[in-house]
Amino acid sequence: MRWLDRIEETLIATLIALATAIIFVAVVHRYAISGAAGLIGWGRTHDSQTILALGKSIFGVLREINLTWAQELCIYLFIWMAKFGAAYGVRTGIHVGVDVLIERLTPERRRPFILFGLLAGALFTSIVGSLGAAFVWEIAHTEQVSPDLELPMWIVYLAVPFGSFLMCFRFLQVAWSFSRTGELPHHDHGHVEGVEEQPA
Repeated sequence: MRWLDRIEETLIATLIALATAIIFVAVVHRYAISGAAGLIGWGRTHDSQTILALGKSIFGVLREINLTWAQELCIYLFIWMAKFGAAYGVRTGIHVGVDVLIERLTPERRRPFILFGLLAGALFTSIVGSLGAAFVWEIAHTEQVSPDLELPMWIVYLAVPFGSFLMCFRFLQVAWSFSRTGELPHHDHGHVEGVEEQPA
């Protein structure tokens, strides 16, 4: 399933990159408009026609760039990223879990509790995915669109069934692997990808 892992990781990284770029551009645009308005004010105060004209020119250009949709799009990108990121978390073992009591048990006694937890997670996410799919089906037969982008809302809500069913699959995948090997995915929170520890 490495192809699925690669798609999952690429999708998450792309969504993060897009959201970051859009937020950056929107913030720069907002501060640039504010700066242009400040130039206009300064030019009027100091009776400088050159600065006033420059400020008006910059303000006019920036005002024509409509970025009112940026916040809405970023919200949708983060929703999709969170749903697929949750599935990635199950696969890599980065989700936080309360396992103080489980860790005190012997490996033989611990096994059924871990399997129960994984299968319960699979059941829960399958229910959420099924309810999400039913909701998407219903909303797809309406004319509901998003406020700024006017994007059909069923496309936005597709994140729920897609992400939930992928998370369900990951729970089942981890459960199957654990039942065969007794090993769970483990993530070292102190490790940074691409940075190797140097020998002392």
